[in-house]
Amino acid sequence: MTTWEYLTAPLLIHNTKQILDNFGADGWELVQIVPGPDGTSLVAYFKRPKGA
Repeated sequence: MTTWEYLTAPLLIHNTKQILDNFGADGWELVQIVPGPDGTSLVAYFKRPKGA
């Protein structure tokens, strides 16, 4: 059975592609993007197999 580790990270609107590409290069898969607590920012949720 696969076990997962998770990460949350703020997304900067002006640099979204580079941020997502960097996490992807480290093995993180984007799960969801939701509004941040202030309503104007974004928060990304990632997962990857544990030990990757």
